[in-house]
Amino acid sequence: MTTIHSADPEFRVCQISFDSLLEIQLEAEARGWATRWSSVDALRSQVKDEAVVLQSLMREERGGVVRAYRCLLLFSTADGENAGGLATIDLDPARFTSLERLDRDLDVRQTLVRVFSLALNGISMVSKK
Repeated sequence: MTTIHSADPEFRVCQISFDSLLEIQLEAEARGWATRWSSVDALRSQVKDEAVVLQSLMREERGGVVRAYRCLLLFSTADGENAGGLATIDLDPARFTSLERLDRDLDVRQTLVRVFSLALNGISMVSKK
């Protein structure tokens, strides 16, 4: 796996529907990819039925051909009123390139990279002093 950096042409941040996430999950199950939920039911038990934000993270290549893109997913959790979750999932290259980007503007891209970085490293409420 090779890391995708924010300046790479394959870097993208996209908003996808819950139904698209379910399709991605089913594709990952059919391909036997390990980076997915164990089942659609497991996904439904953890992810709220609403839009999800996706960021490319890594690409897997075999023989010089991209086999899959590993992406971070930022989502509302199904069991938390306002809680969020972060997970990874692998995407087929054709689906990955078909996703509509949110990060075309450089300032927006840098801000979204920061949001995902904070989420990945942990966010907590802080009492002001």
